[in-house]
Amino acid sequence: MFSRLFSPITVHAHCDLPCGVYDPAQARIEAESVKAICEKYQASSDEVFRTRAIQIKEERSELVKHHLWVLWTDYFKPPHFESYSQLHQLFNEATKLAGAGGTKSSMDPAVAEQLLGKIEAISKIFWETKQG
Repeated sequence: MFSRLFSPITVHAHCDLPCGVYDPAQARIEAESVKAICEKYQASSDEVFRTRAIQIKEERSELVKHHLWVLWTDYFKPPHFESYSQLHQLFNEATKLAGAGGTKSSMDPAVAEQLLGKIEAISKIFWETKQG
């Protein structure tokens, strides 16, 4: 009992705490990985490699969604959505492209490229909001 009271506590956190460290580059990097994996998958006939590629691509797609959700829910505030009326739609489309209807269910590099386009549009708005 005594050792439990004084044992170290492990706490997990994300940068969505008040530290204010946000950057759409995290989502972009994972999306670039998704696209590269799709391209390598298409170029390979090795079934073991292709199976592993699918698994890794799905993990990376989930990370894209996570990074987008952090930006959407924690960084962007009502004034941003008022100034950029397309922002909710961009996030909705991007997270769907990273989800089951997009890169999680497709090995097509073109789908990953569409995702990268949405992330780029979000990134442009993000950096504009950082200027003001």
